[in-house]
Amino acid sequence: MKLHLKRLFVAAALLLCGTAFAAVQGKDYTLQNPVQPTSTKKVEVLEFFFYECSHCFHLHPFLATWEKTMPGDVELTFVPTIFRDSTEPLARTYYTLESMGKIKQLDDVIYRAIHEKQVGLYDLDTIAAFVSSNGVDRVKFTADYNSFTVNSKIVRAKQMIRSYGIDGTPTLIVDGKYKITGLQPADTIRVLNEVIAMARKERSAESKSAKAKPK
Repeated sequence: MKLHLKRLFVAAALLLCGTAFAAVQGKDYTLQNPVQPTSTKKVEVLEFFFYECSHCFHLHPFLATWEKTMPGDVELTFVPTIFRDSTEPLARTYYTLESMGKIKQLDDVIYRAIHEKQVGLYDLDTIAAFVSSNGVDRVKFTADYNSFTVNSKIVRAKQMIRSYGIDGTPTLIVDGKYKITGLQPADTIRVLNEVIAMARKERSAESKSAKAKPK
């Protein structure tokens, strides 16, 4: 009888713990399914964004500030989303400026132009004129815009959007396992730090387990 009661107590405790975890998970983050492989030895953070997304615009300064002091064992990568053909020019703009070493210079400028000044950046001509007015070599930008490097990154971005099941922005993915979306900017950063700590502990545990296995 005592053994039976003990088993019932343990089962109830496990159920309560599971429910509590699911509530936190459902509120703050979800589990990526399926889990995706990471491309770095560091804890990987991906931000899927779109320049015309107002929520991305509001998160941008918070994430930019966080990036300046992020832990040394974390790597942040930005992935411009392409949900339809009309959104590809801005994704190409990001990768073109990145390849030119100009993205840090113009990232915030593009966001502010779109959301504060209602500047229309819809195609190569309007975008090239805009970046040129902000100190970027127009000839080189235009040449790089359709380069092999940028084309390859566009293909890769589209693959990642499908693989991760991204259906809205901004969406953060931590270590291929945890998805953060739909939160206010300050809460996004708070949860990001918490989830990174979880991912770090998991990596440490996996490393210790691997070392403990007999060769």
